[in-house]
Amino acid sequence: MRQLIAGNWKMFGLTQEAAAIATPLLAAGPLGRDLLVCPPATQIAAVARILAGSPVAIGGQDCHTEVQGAHTGDISAAMLRDAGASHVILGHSERRQNHGETDELVQAKVRAAVAAGLTPIVCVGESDAERQAGWETGVVGKQLKGSLPDDFAGIIAYEPLWAIGTGRTATEGDVAAMHRFIRETLARRFGAAGESISILYGGSVRPANAASLLAVPHVGGALVGGASLNAGQFLEIARA
Repeated sequence: MRQLIAGNWKMFGLTQEAAAIATPLLAAGPLGRDLLVCPPATQIAAVARILAGSPVAIGGQDCHTEVQGAHTGDISAAMLRDAGASHVILGHSERRQNHGETDELVQAKVRAAVAAGLTPIVCVGESDAERQAGWETGVVGKQLKGSLPDDFAGIIAYEPLWAIGTGRTATEGDVAAMHRFIRETLARRFGAAGESISILYGGSVRPANAASLLAVPHVGGALVGGASLNAGQFLEIARA
């Protein structure tokens, strides 16, 4: 199973900036890994046009549970698909923290994404306080149970909250233990199908640490934040 390197641009990227990030990806050449970029919703269509015909996939950063309706400011999974997206990030820690998203809401969004033909990337992860208290597997296990429908066939991204945008990175041992726990949890619930679900690692992934993190067992790729805003760094990670 090929590893996936996914770039989450978050709330960055006006038109010229988005083009400057996306255009160099056209010359990436064979990498042996799949690439995905998730621009802000306003730039999905433009980036999709730039990368048309290339192997780089496009994703959204969130979607609503409904196909359409009176939901001012929201965007549906069908709209993301229509703009050129094939994936969507759901349940990111920033959505869970800043917007109060629950596991139940994330699961509803997963269902909406799949119905629209998108591959959901469901984020799970614990805070520093939860890890210090020894609750990390309990927290992640609860998120997996509540956020995934029984027919889930998407992607998981483990993102320790304490290693996002802080410059701190989980040790290889931390990553190995959690990814093994997630794999075992998926296998118990989904059987053989759970063995084929990719588990990305996300948490201050940079060119300097990408090779060691991507070599950890059960790591199926990376969810890259800040470094994905620089095409050179993003490609360095993909080549690591």
